[in-house]
Amino acid sequence: MGVTGTTVNERPDLSVYLVTDAAQAAACGRDVPDTVAAAVAGGVTAVQVREKDGDARDFLATVVRLAAVLPERVALFVNDRVDVFLAARAAGARVTGVHVGQSDLPVAAVRGLVGPDAVIGLSAATEEELRAAAKEQARVDYVGIGALHATRTKADAPPELGVEGFGRLALPTPLPAVAIGGVTVPDMPLLRAAGAAGGAIVSGICAASDPRAAARAYAEAWAGKA
Repeated sequence: MGVTGTTVNERPDLSVYLVTDAAQAAACGRDVPDTVAAAVAGGVTAVQVREKDGDARDFLATVVRLAAVLPERVALFVNDRVDVFLAARAAGARVTGVHVGQSDLPVAAVRGLVGPDAVIGLSAATEEELRAAAKEQARVDYVGIGALHATRTKADAPPELGVEGFGRLALPTPLPAVAIGGVTVPDMPLLRAAGAAGGAIVSGICAASDPRAAARAYAEAWAGKA
């Protein structure tokens, strides 16, 4: 069995969190691994592989390929597909964990499959969902709160919150909270001030002409250097 990219005592750095979009990368003449490599060189600290339309075999190949080249400091998450996470780990790949939504497998079931060392992220959009995540006995490690702004990358995205709305939801939860949904470079310092653990970016990096430069801009903004 392979190892995960972190342990329960080592929280991953979620500050500049890339969520992949193969179609956006392809539209720019790149594949997902090329886009991720450039983005990590620019300062991305965590990567979530999200493949809504590809088949499981291709999804697994992408995860394994990324796991082989990502620095150990960069967390690698699999979106939704617990089976792909398990297959990657069985192949010896360094995968950190999985990110699931409210309509995916229950967290308790996911935890039972992935084990105690894997990191589980959960999407949440309401106070009720966040309270449930914090009380989950099977342990949720972080939450993704959105949509920060209106976004076209997720057809079923909830209404936009804005930074103020994100802060109202994130403040009461004891869990690290990552904002997602149309996150821009200027949002990053505002999110950090609002208590976010990071910003999750899709189009801002995947659709950028230069993903390395785009990631650097997000990282510098988070660090207060922009």
